[in-house]
Amino acid sequence: MNWENIAGQENLKKLLRESIAENRVSHAQLFVGKEGYGTLPMVLAYAKEILSRENEHAAAKVEHLNHLDLHFSFPVFTDNKNSLSKNKFDGFREMILGSPYASYDDWTAFLESENKQLFISADEIDDQNQKFSLKSFEGGTKILVVWRADKMNVAAANKFLKFLEEPPAKTVILLTAESTNDILPTILSRTQVVEVPRIHDEDLETYFKKNFTVSDEKMREIVHEAQGNLNDAMKLLNAGDKSNEFEKLFVQWVRDAFMVKKKPEYLRSIIFWAREIAGWNREKQKNFLNYCSEIFRLALLQNYQSENLVYKKINVNGFNWAGFSKFISGANIESILEEINTADLHLTRNGNPKIVWTDLGIKLSRYIHKSI
Repeated sequence: MNWENIAGQENLKKLLRESIAENRVSHAQLFVGKEGYGTLPMVLAYAKEILSRENEHAAAKVEHLNHLDLHFSFPVFTDNKNSLSKNKFDGFREMILGSPYASYDDWTAFLESENKQLFISADEIDDQNQKFSLKSFEGGTKILVVWRADKMNVAAANKFLKFLEEPPAKTVILLTAESTNDILPTILSRTQVVEVPRIHDEDLETYFKKNFTVSDEKMREIVHEAQGNLNDAMKLLNAGDKSNEFEKLFVQWVRDAFMVKKKPEYLRSIIFWAREIAGWNREKQKNFLNYCSEIFRLALLQNYQSENLVYKKINVNGFNWAGFSKFISGANIESILEEINTADLHLTRNGNPKIVWTDLGIKLSRYIHKSI
C-alpha cells in the first residue's frame, strides 16, 4: 500500500512520514478508527516505509504481504482446538490485497464464520512471542501488525501486555481497532494512540473520480451515505440490484407497519418479511439496517423542509415519499433509530436473526403512528 493510494488523510500521512524521517517511530502505536477510514492501509504504508528505508528491496515484499519481517495477528475462530491466525493467513492476505479497507464483518463473511466467535487468543500471542524471539531475516526492524486488537480475549490481552512492556530490540508493534472501549487500559497506557478520522467528502470524491467512472448524481448519493467510509462507499458503488432490493423491502416494511393498526392480519406479512431478511448473511443484514437508518433520517429532513439535504428519495412501486415523510418527526425518529441500532448490536453478538428482525418489524408499527 503506497501513501498516494490512500484516500485523503493528508495530515496524518504527513505526520507519520515525518516521524520516520526524524527517527521518532514509537515502538507501539494504536491506530483507532473504522477500517473504512483507512486504518490498515495507513499501517501498511507506514510499515512499508520503515522497512524500505532499511532495505530498498523491501517495498515489493510488503506490497504483497510476504515480507519475512512483517508479521500479522488478526481474529480467527477455533478450528480443531487451534486458534492461530497463521493458519488463516492465506485467506486474510487474499482479502486485504483485494480490499485493504475491508472490515471485520467482511472478514467474517470471507471465512463463512457468522455463527462462530472470532477472537485473538492467548496461543496467538505465544506464537508471536516465539517469532519475535528470533533475529530478523533482513537484519533490521521486525514489525507486528495486530488487526482489530480490540478482539483480544482477556488471557491474550494480559500476555500481550507483557510483550509490550519488554519488546525485543528493533521491534515495532502497530495495532488497529475501531475504538479504545475494549482495549485494556494498561495496554492503552503503553501505546501511542493515533486517531484516524473519517475521510473528508471531497477526498472520497477525488478518489472515486480517479479510479471509477461515476455520474455526479450517483457520486453525491454515495458520498453522503458513506459518511467518510471508503469501504461502505465501495459497497454502495457495487450494490447494483441490491439497492433496488433494499428499496422494495423497506417499502414493504413501512406499508405493512401502517396497515397493522387497522388490520392485524398484516402482522403475518411482517413475520414473513423478517424471515426473508434473516436468511441473508450477517453483512447484508447489517447493510440493510444502515440503509433503513439513512432513509428514516432523510425522511425526517424532508418533513422538516430541508429538501436540499435530501440526496435520495424512494419512488419504487408508487411509494409516496412525501406522504411517508410526514410521519417521521422528532416524536418518533429517536425511538426508530434506537431500535435499529439495538437490532444491529444483537446481530453483531450473534442474536437469532429471525427474532431480531421480527421484533424490529413489529416495533415500527408502534412508532410510525406516534404523533408529534
